[in-house]
Amino acid sequence: MFVITADQVDSRHSADYVEAALDRLNDAYGADLVLPAERTAGDEIQALTSSAATALGIVLELFRAERWSIGLGVGAVDRPLGSSTRASRGEAFYAARDAVEQAKSSQVRFAAAAGDHTDDILTRDAAALIALLLLMLERRTAGGWEIHDLLAAGLSQAQAAERVGVTPGAVSLRVRTAGLKLQDAAVDALVRMLESADASTEEVS
Repeated sequence: MFVITADQVDSRHSADYVEAALDRLNDAYGADLVLPAERTAGDEIQALTSSAATALGIVLELFRAERWSIGLGVGAVDRPLGSSTRASRGEAFYAARDAVEQAKSSQVRFAAAAGDHTDDILTRDAAALIALLLLMLERRTAGGWEIHDLLAAGLSQAQAAERVGVTPGAVSLRVRTAGLKLQDAAVDALVRMLESADASTEEVS
């Protein structure tokens, strides 16, 4: 199981973005969340999912917002689950707590940790590669993100070019410069790594 715990950066000197983030996450990923994402304390949010793709998607989305320190925990959760994410417990939750604290001093404000009964090496390897992906995304220009969003919405490169008002060749250049195909390949590989880490989790009695 995967737990994402995110703490808003410098919340004392900025608006509270928790509710907007929760609305977005529950709307975009709700079908793949075990329980709705929710505020756990103050300016912190937490989400629980059994899907590696959803866990990584949430990490990428929160990172792009540039407002969060993000911790990803991989491991077992106590059964039965609580009535809410906030009321649930288990190794994945404790690992996510450790990870978000580590993330606060990380260059990309992200860290991952494994529960006691989950493969720590697999999780650390995935975390290192996710950090590299985030570093690449941090350097993406607004133009690169514009094309990313249009293609993610289902438009072809030709349609994106028409929408933006540039040539198809200019869109192809943006795709290469933004590393969009590299991102897709990296996400696929990272999902497989996270799935393997999750599969290594031993049942905790």
